Amino acid sequence: MEFKVTHRCHTTRARVSRMVLAHGETVLPTFMPVATQAAIKGLTPEQVESLGITLILNNTYHLNLRPGVDVLKAAGGAHLFEGWRHNMLTDSGGFQLVSLSKFTTITEKGALFSSPFTGESTILTPEESISIQHAIGADIIMQLDDVVPSLLQGPRVEEAMERSIRWLDRCIQQHESSGQKHTQNLFAIVQGGLNPSLRDKCLDGMLERKDRVSGYAIGGLSGGEEKDVFWRIIKQCADKLPEDRPRYAMGIGFAEDLLVCVALGIDMADCVFPTRTARFGVALTHTGPMNLKLGKYAKDFDTIDSMCPCLTCRDGTSRALLHHIVTHETAAAHALTIHNIVFQAQVMGRARDAIIAGTFPDYLRSFFANYFGDRGYPEWCVAALRSVGVDLLENSDIPMVSGGGAKWEYSDAA
Repeated sequence: MEFKVTHRCHTTRARVSRMVLAHGETVLPTFMPVATQAAIKGLTPEQVESLGITLILNNTYHLNLRPGVDVLKAAGGAHLFEGWRHNMLTDSGGFQLVSLSKFTTITEKGALFSSPFTGESTILTPEESISIQHAIGADIIMQLDDVVPSLLQGPRVEEAMERSIRWLDRCIQQHESSGQKHTQNLFAIVQGGLNPSLRDKCLDGMLERKDRVSGYAIGGLSGGEEKDVFWRIIKQCADKLPEDRPRYAMGIGFAEDLLVCVALGIDMADCVFPTRTARFGVALTHTGPMNLKLGKYAKDFDTIDSMCPCLTCRDGTSRALLHHIVTHETAAAHALTIHNIVFQAQVMGRARDAIIAGTFPDYLRSFFANYFGDRGYPEWCVAALRSVGVDLLENSDIPMVSGGGAKWEYSDAA
């Protein structure tokens, strides 16, 4: 990996970086769409590429189950298997320890899974996770970590944090002995739950291994924790992580979360949110999410966003048409997925442009004012951005309100 910070915001911790991997260059900060099972649902690789995406995420756990390592090896890796020419990151399977916990038993050796498809038992060790990711051929691979639910407290959180450090050592050993070190890049994952002292302890342990990892991820968040806790953990970790390594916030997808994380010094994020919410008929816009299932869009012949460059908006597809087909035709999910991925790419692309131009604080003020409008700025966003020198309330008539983020449209009365 070649990683170089090229521009910095002089107010916040935001930065623009150039990351060169085996399959090309990705400019950071960026958002990674999630291709869980080797495809972004509803889109071809060519379509994803045409949206300007240069880095996607594949899921190690699912690809190991289906199609399996033998198929991936025979295909020459996931890039050739799925027809993706650009960069790829694989998670390690650790998150499934939480999301599929009823199928999982954790020991020091690894995670014992029962396949949700066949019921067959298989153990995922740190070494096996790395070997699977080597077979996938991802440009960035993640250590196997011991993941616990975000809201969990007590001794299990500390146990998982300490085990994640021990498992990192095993992942490093497997990676360095494999011959893949120069083509695939291993990232460590900082754990510790919502406990700042455990996060610090994990950071210290991970930083001791700095010379043997290519980057760092912050895991264990976006699991229902209070947003005021979320941003403080992100800031604590980003402040302590080294300047010469990429910083990746795992599972972050809401626009306001992305921009707060960028302001706090994060370079990369991923989430299923933009593609999953598209399949539920929700379009992401610069004035907040738009639920096209609602009756108020039945005779709305505007495009989702007249300023959006995506194919869905550019070809004149109306909100009324999308409302009509959203629960009946897969074409609606396809059209909304294209739009939502472009929206995420625009949010991050404009952030990069603003950092380079020296106007990132102005971009934050403009984006948040348009996105929240008279609904009010979430208190946590105000506090998070104030911590890095940007006051959303300065010279603004928009009030500050409690709550997590964008107001969702649940009914026509909303």
